[in-house]
Amino acid sequence: MEFMFRWYGKEDPVTLDMIKQISAVDGVVSAIYDVPVGEIWPLEKIKDLKDEISSHGLKFTVIESVPVHEKIKLGHPDRDRLIDNFNQTLRNLGKAGIKVVTYNFMAVFDWMRTNLYYKLADGSYALLYNHDTLQNFNLNSDKLSLPGWDSSYKPEELRSLVTQFQNMTEDDLWDNLLYFLNKIIPIAEETGIKMAIHPDDPPWSIFNLPRIIKNRSDIKKLLNSIESPMNGLALCSGSFGADPNNNIPAIIREFGDRIHFGHIRNIKFIGTKQFHETAHTTESGSLKISEIVKAYADIGYTGPIRPDHGRMIWNERGKPGYGLYDRALGIMYLKGLWEGIQIEKNEKNTNL
Repeated sequence: MEFMFRWYGKEDPVTLDMIKQISAVDGVVSAIYDVPVGEIWPLEKIKDLKDEISSHGLKFTVIESVPVHEKIKLGHPDRDRLIDNFNQTLRNLGKAGIKVVTYNFMAVFDWMRTNLYYKLADGSYALLYNHDTLQNFNLNSDKLSLPGWDSSYKPEELRSLVTQFQNMTEDDLWDNLLYFLNKIIPIAEETGIKMAIHPDDPPWSIFNLPRIIKNRSDIKKLLNSIESPMNGLALCSGSFGADPNNNIPAIIREFGDRIHFGHIRNIKFIGTKQFHETAHTTESGSLKISEIVKAYADIGYTGPIRPDHGRMIWNERGKPGYGLYDRALGIMYLKGLWEGIQIEKNEKNTNL
């Protein structure tokens, strides 16, 4: 298993100098953030990013993420040009030695939370989702801003996009995803890049928009539709885990050969479709992180994994969910679990 840490580039208050001091970190997961969505990522920009990361002694083999233009998701007449651009980006990434590319097919909004600064009992701050709050959100007047997704839309553009997707069914969105995959997976095979789709976060409809990567059934449909080993998952425990019906260890064991990237975070349920994020430890939340890591060990997973959203602790001020301290604690916890499991396995094999 390769332990990775997400980095948002030179504008990130968490610097590469800080990340390289976390002993568990093998490499960095990042992306090109100054190229408009739908345009080709220039090879030189990719190489410059890799050189910057490599100069700090860190691996750079995973992209998170290459955004999929909304016109592709909508099945717009211009989608073939945009898919061609996406494919050229994949070719450029392959030339730079990238092995895994994360993407999502969520309509308009990527991950969604209703409070970025929810104060926990211990005085730390975490991300919170309350579906009732979201139901009362007014897209005509309220401003949305979350790290990691495109907030450059003008209000009228945002409303138009939402309306267009609200007029689509899940089957429509599935058709557009499979059209996209049938165009890009041959290029992924050509370049040796594993495509890892991120699940819907949260795994249910928001603003009456269609959602299609929510549960085991959706995963099975996706992987069976295009059986190439390059068509796989970025398995996010916090996204799938927000639905208590999703058994994350069981999903790992069933689809392990198609999991190309793992995100591990913990959440605590506080009501129906209501949760807040917590420290990574099993005892901190509602997900049994120790069992999730054990499931990865059981399938012999050797791919990249990273701690996902962390709390803001020790008076840190930074990008919500992506501060330094709690994610550093999280990756050390995950590394400790992993090493403990490996030691136990080796001892059993020695005693056979």
